[in-house]
Amino acid sequence: MPNFGFTLMGELFPPEDLVHNAELAEQAGFDFAAFSDHFHPWLDVQGQSPFTWSVLGAVAERTERIDLITMVTCPTLRYHPAIIAQAAATVARLSGNRFTLGLGAGENLNEHVVGHGWPAVDLRQEMLEEAVEIIRLLWSGGFQTFRGQHLELEDARLYTLPDEPPEVYVAAAAAASARLAGTIGDGLVGTAPDADLISAFEEAGGSDKPRYGQVTVCWAETEAKARRTAREWWPNAALKGPLSQELPLPSHFEAAAEMVDENAVAAAVVCGPDPADHMAAIDAFAEAGYTHVYVHQVGDDQRGFCRFYEQEVLPAYVPSGTRA
Repeated sequence: MPNFGFTLMGELFPPEDLVHNAELAEQAGFDFAAFSDHFHPWLDVQGQSPFTWSVLGAVAERTERIDLITMVTCPTLRYHPAIIAQAAATVARLSGNRFTLGLGAGENLNEHVVGHGWPAVDLRQEMLEEAVEIIRLLWSGGFQTFRGQHLELEDARLYTLPDEPPEVYVAAAAAASARLAGTIGDGLVGTAPDADLISAFEEAGGSDKPRYGQVTVCWAETEAKARRTAREWWPNAALKGPLSQELPLPSHFEAAAEMVDENAVAAAVVCGPDPADHMAAIDAFAEAGYTHVYVHQVGDDQRGFCRFYEQEVLPAYVPSGTRA
């Protein structure tokens, strides 16, 4: 079966709730916890955006078994890759080597805040490639210097390193970024059950590497309640095209979301209490070639969701990869 993850969406919860939700996920039997890394929420109604790296440290302390991964961090604009290399090394130590670093080229929503502009997509991919090289240089130990086309590192050394460097997974939404992930990453992060994306990743060197895909759901006691909750909290799921990368402010997402109705959101988010609907979405990712599926529960009833998955969804899968 695919390994199952629980998404800790920092846009929806304050830090203390995120830590508690991670504990719930571990108790429910999830294999890993995936952390979003935003400066802003998508919409003001979502209401939160704590510093992910502080939350990671707290979760590392409060959990014992569950793996931790960023989904995903942009290490090029708001952060310099040297800072992410240090942060990831520290979390790896605190968690007993349960941490994986998920990286991506970022979104304007979060990265414009430091006033360095928003580069074109091809430049962002070039910057990401340089950032991964810098991070791995620092993890190799000793003083390191790097001078690339976009990023530089000057006489830097990480004095606190884990026993083994974390793996680096790279996010992709198109063939070009999937090929980059296959070339420079230890794994792939995606948000759609796209077999062509997996093929591009495999052809670039990712054939034996993990592939993580996110399923967005809204569990509630009734389908009607779930649909209302998803439309209120997460209408951005129904927005098409490159808007999620290009819009700079929550108010812009709110304006775009006004054009989205409940039916459109329900088409993008699995809504309701029927286990078959949730399993069908998970199976679509598995059939596309994903080895890991992490589930994002929209809404505030994270305890009810964890109980539902513990009792109704996770037991339906067996280690051979087939449904029980």
